[in-house]
Amino acid sequence: MDAASPSSLAIGIYVFDDVEALDFAGPYEVFTTAARVHGRDHAGALPRFRVFTIGRNRDAVKARAGLKMEPDHTLADHPAIDCLIVPGGVVSAELDKPDVIAWIAAQAGRVPLVASVCTGAFLLARAGLLDGKRATTHWEDLDDLQRMFPAVQVQRGVRWVDQGALVSSAGISAGIDMSLHLVERLHSRELAVRTARQMEFDWTENPRP
Repeated sequence: MDAASPSSLAIGIYVFDDVEALDFAGPYEVFTTAARVHGRDHAGALPRFRVFTIGRNRDAVKARAGLKMEPDHTLADHPAIDCLIVPGGVVSAELDKPDVIAWIAAQAGRVPLVASVCTGAFLLARAGLLDGKRATTHWEDLDDLQRMFPAVQVQRGVRWVDQGALVSSAGISAGIDMSLHLVERLHSRELAVRTARQMEFDWTENPRP
């Protein structure tokens, strides 16, 4: 992606009942902070990142820790997406929703970049997106990911795994590290570093496996 491009990139984050709050809020904060930091130097320009949430429908969702929120859009009416983020949490119910899995699978052909946080990797794997790919998830769930989806090359001891159009991160706070990496990919390293500093976040940069 050209760092000088004036276009606004759409970041869609899928949310659902029992989603881990920081899994979606961490990336949300990274991209909205990056847009704000970028805007300081580009007054009057379109926001570099436009972030919104997507739910299965219009119903409010309740995060794993009890936080309630209303999705901005639904699977049927969301705008075009440049980067889709699928967070984790308790994903067993989502794995059994054919419409959700079909929607995630369809994004691979429409969205330039699909990323998962924590157990969101299970949803990408169920959609067939991780077959033959390297991926990671929360350390507690690595064995289950390998058992349930043997075609996935499960990676251990990393904060995120970048496979080009598909990126996955380890658990919870690792989604922030990954999202800063995505800011670097989608815009520039300078903006990623400035975003981490604005957030007062100690960015753990990841050795590539």
